[in-house]
Amino acid sequence: MSATTLADRSDALRAARVPFVHARVVLAERPTSASPGDEAVVLADGTIIGFVGGQCAEATVREQSLRVLASGRAQVVRITPDPEPTDDPSGEGKVVVHNACLSGGTLEIFLEPDLPTPLAVVVGGSPIATALREVATAVGWEVADAQDGLPEGTAAVVVASHGRDEEATLAAAVAADVAYVGLVASPRRGLAVVASLGLDAEAMARIDTPAGLDIGARTPHEVAVSVLAGIIAARPVPADVSGDPDAGTVVVDQPTSAIDPVCGMTVAAVDASLHVDQDGDTVWFCGPGCRDAWLADPASFAN
Repeated sequence: MSATTLADRSDALRAARVPFVHARVVLAERPTSASPGDEAVVLADGTIIGFVGGQCAEATVREQSLRVLASGRAQVVRITPDPEPTDDPSGEGKVVVHNACLSGGTLEIFLEPDLPTPLAVVVGGSPIATALREVATAVGWEVADAQDGLPEGTAAVVVASHGRDEEATLAAAVAADVAYVGLVASPRRGLAVVASLGLDAEAMARIDTPAGLDIGARTPHEVAVSVLAGIIAARPVPADVSGDPDAGTVVVDQPTSAIDPVCGMTVAAVDASLHVDQDGDTVWFCGPGCRDAWLADPASFAN
């Protein structure tokens, strides 16, 4: 696939708000099938579009890319046929993977997550609603309305309509499990509106009213800042590959990994064509070669 075609595919994925990882080869020591500059995109289901190496290198890129999607952090993965210590003991920024299947060379591939812009729905034509749209856009959020229902992937819903169409939007946002649901209203009126929705106590508690953090805001734009701060404070926090939290929005679940019993590689358990079910267990492989070798004589790989 040419670089232009891959770029067009990436643009289409962004337009559709589909998360992916852009993988680019930055080092290729002979003998390898990839060259510096080769690139691909990796989707959340493990699909790889483009070329960054042969079958075994591709299995490692898939597994590491799904981890990058889960953490939201860019990563360099060094794939080498010989065991070697990591250059980054902290685990930040670089992962070294021993891949005995490689033909003899070493690859380094930069994995960069390309995640959808956070999406907020703002309801209302009040000065606060207008200011919130401006402030959210200024910090890089995408802002939409709810005229045709809540868009898929909505991270926050704020109702600032001064009594117009509040209940239906709030109920829809809670039902859709939107991470942040806020109502701009006085404390007394806000509680009355929430109580009128007929929700259970847990669902009612998910509606933030008065919306935002109490920072002493007075002007519409100050209120908008307080609401956006509340949205950011409440957004979900993903875990990185070590399990430590990092600021961001969860887009892809932490991947499930397995060990290929033939070559010992860690692989992402996502490709249905690369597993075998036997005696109630699922065995995963890096590629057809290891799968076929195992099927020919499972007992030889029992340990």
